[in-house]
Amino acid sequence: MTTPNTRAGFVAIVGAPNAGKSTLVNAMVGSKVSIVSPKVQTTRMRVIGIAMVDLADGGRAQAILVDTPGIFRVAKRRLERAMVAAAWRGAEDADLVALVVDAERGIGQETRAIIERLKESRAPRFVILNKIDVVPRENLLALTSELNALLPFERTFMVSALKNDGVDDVLKTLAALLPAGPFLYPEDQAADLPLRLLAAEVTREQVFLQLHQELPYEAAVETEKWEDRPDGSVRIEQTIHVQRDGQRAIFLGKGGARIKQIGARARRELAEMLERPVHLFLHVKVSERWADDPSHYRTIGLDYEP
Repeated sequence: MTTPNTRAGFVAIVGAPNAGKSTLVNAMVGSKVSIVSPKVQTTRMRVIGIAMVDLADGGRAQAILVDTPGIFRVAKRRLERAMVAAAWRGAEDADLVALVVDAERGIGQETRAIIERLKESRAPRFVILNKIDVVPRENLLALTSELNALLPFERTFMVSALKNDGVDDVLKTLAALLPAGPFLYPEDQAADLPLRLLAAEVTREQVFLQLHQELPYEAAVETEKWEDRPDGSVRIEQTIHVQRDGQRAIFLGKGGARIKQIGARARRELAEMLERPVHLFLHVKVSERWADDPSHYRTIGLDYEP
């Protein structure tokens, strides 16, 4: 019996906040595994997306993409420190590391700090210039030279994750470099994220999309109850934690209209992702010190950083 030609391994996707990491991971996986919003620092945990790739040599690879939280140059608050620690653990444990850079913004202080840290990495390092559709070609070439002068990367990719341009080349190139070995996850699994966490992330994305001008990103969503019902549907109860009464009023909206809209949109997306009817119930709770509660960090997959 012929041994299948398979590869499997971890690719850490790192970068400054809002560089487009989550959009890139979703594009490579081919389905939504990480939340995307115009507000920075929305990814709070290491979301693992799983992409199956057909290789040029006839083999197949399983690329396990670790979408890390955006790395801040100076992490002052406890939540930020926990997010940064999670990001670097994702990078240190990976077989390959890909730095995503917003080509429009260029090399900011946060990206420079990440590059300095990546100099210590033993894993092969790649750089992905994202959002190239809005940047002149000569600027992209200059940015490539500048990045590789700071740290010689194995290869520089140019993509528009939003338009899915150049993404396939990145995925196939990285997948071919993963270690030979059996697949680590079932072939039909798109993400290694508990359903309760996934459901909370979907609702949290709707919070950001609808309230990002009015609410700080510290708002948290927890899935309190998950009930699989005999008719095939699922009943989900979630609590949205805010820090002040005024924020609770913003969430609820006039006559509860805002919270109903958030719930309706999250419910539709969850039903599509889970491929089953969803009954979603949202509650807003004022939890002034939730950012200092270790149990909340465990719930969203982060370690509590004293």
